[in-house]
Amino acid sequence: VLIRHGQSEWNSQNKFTGWVDIDLSDKGKKEAITAGKLIINENLKFDYYFSSFQKRAINTLKLIKKTIGNDNLKYEEAWQLNERHYGALTGLNKEEMKKKLGEKKIHEFRRSWNLKPENLDKKSPYHPLNIEKYKIIPKENIPSSESLEDTYNRVIPYFESKILKLLKSNKNILVTAHGNSIRTLCKYLFKISNQDISNLEIPTGNPLFINFDKNLKIIKV
Repeated sequence: VLIRHGQSEWNSQNKFTGWVDIDLSDKGKKEAITAGKLIINENLKFDYYFSSFQKRAINTLKLIKKTIGNDNLKYEEAWQLNERHYGALTGLNKEEMKKKLGEKKIHEFRRSWNLKPENLDKKSPYHPLNIEKYKIIPKENIPSSESLEDTYNRVIPYFESKILKLLKSNKNILVTAHGNSIRTLCKYLFKISNQDISNLEIPTGNPLFINFDKNLKIIKV
């Protein structure tokens, strides 16, 4: 099961968030609880949980675990599952930037495969280098801006090394992450082209159930 975190405080303000460690809004917390109820309806029991390193994903996972009554099972946090870094757009309002740069350019920044915004100034308080949570990540792995391709190139190796082997062992996995990190996973799993991936939208708080056969071929979504 893949699930994008519930609405964050910056989602509600229509800001580019990326690696800034923003928490859930009240609506986002309700979305996470609703997601847990949807999972209960599927009668699923999980063997492993994974989350990004960001609290909006972690707290979504905690609310889901509490809702489904599986609060004791540990989970793994991975920076590799973090949201895409939006570079110099970080913290800016999406509608205002559409007026400034044009709707087409902002759509390209948000949805294209290999285009990325200008780097975020390393002195910015929004830069991951200046966020306490990320101090344990090797500096060479901390981005100043990312394309979706860059995001793919950190998410997929982690998925292949950590999660794929568990799926091969017939384990049930729940991953809470972000719009773009989940888009990269969907691109990989569903073999979506570089062009078509721009059309994929991942809503907040909505579980995507993916069933595999023993050969890891998708048999049901």
